[in-house]
Amino acid sequence: MSTLPKIGFIGLGIMGSPMSENLLKAGYDVTGYTLEQDKIDRLVKAGGKGAASIAEAVKDADVVITMVPASPQVEAIAYGPDGILENARSGALLVDMSSITPQTSVDLAKAAKDKGIRVLDAPVSGGEAGAIEAVLSIMVGGEQADFDSAKPILEALGKTIVLCGPHGSGQTVKAANQLIVAVNIQACAEAVVFLEKSGVDLKAALDVLNGGLAGSTVLTRKKDNFLNRDFAPGFRIDLHHKDMGIVTDAARNVGAALPVGAVVAQLVASLRAQGDGGLDHSALLRAVERLSGQQV
Repeated sequence: MSTLPKIGFIGLGIMGSPMSENLLKAGYDVTGYTLEQDKIDRLVKAGGKGAASIAEAVKDADVVITMVPASPQVEAIAYGPDGILENARSGALLVDMSSITPQTSVDLAKAAKDKGIRVLDAPVSGGEAGAIEAVLSIMVGGEQADFDSAKPILEALGKTIVLCGPHGSGQTVKAANQLIVAVNIQACAEAVVFLEKSGVDLKAALDVLNGGLAGSTVLTRKKDNFLNRDFAPGFRIDLHHKDMGIVTDAARNVGAALPVGAVVAQLVASLRAQGDGGLDHSALLRAVERLSGQQV
């Protein structure tokens, strides 16, 4: 009989499915719920249990993990008679790993406290590959004791796991992460177009650039996307558009100027408006190509 905490996992998408499977590999009892039955079936095939509702997934859980797209979805699964707060047991720990506004996380923690439920906001960076390989960077907001109890679980999902401060701090750091990633991808995309138009061997150029100060995790992860024009979604433009809205709003609230970030936020928004919202964020390359007179 396993003495590990029972986990209820809500949201089995691009990130949630491999994350839940890594918890199973680590020996945890995982019961999952999501809107698509085929993804529940995938979890069951991997050794987990499927639930027909949020209430069923969380009722016996010691820890509830959520991984959904944005603040409205977090609020939808957390609140109301069918939500997590009404159906999880008192004393349970809710670890929200979605990327949402810091204020949504603060509000959730307050509401959960009234129900005797502890909360951590624990958004991640690393994309689909990081989720599959269990090497995510996890930035956490909440109480130290709750972080300490959750850390063994988080260690099954990631490699860099840091308590960043009180509730909402994890989301604030994630917003900064998304700012850095978007600007980095945009710079890489501009370099790719510049190199190709100059007649340079692109693969050779990216290899040598990635070995120097211009190298980055972004370039390592996205190099093949650029080379092959493969924009199958690891992290969709739609979601990065949402995240750029979070960081620009949060920065305005604290009086921080983001001149380059604001421009890149508009470039992400324009790519989405052109119908590319479902593509990987490396598809920012497509926007630079259009601006440079290339048909894509």
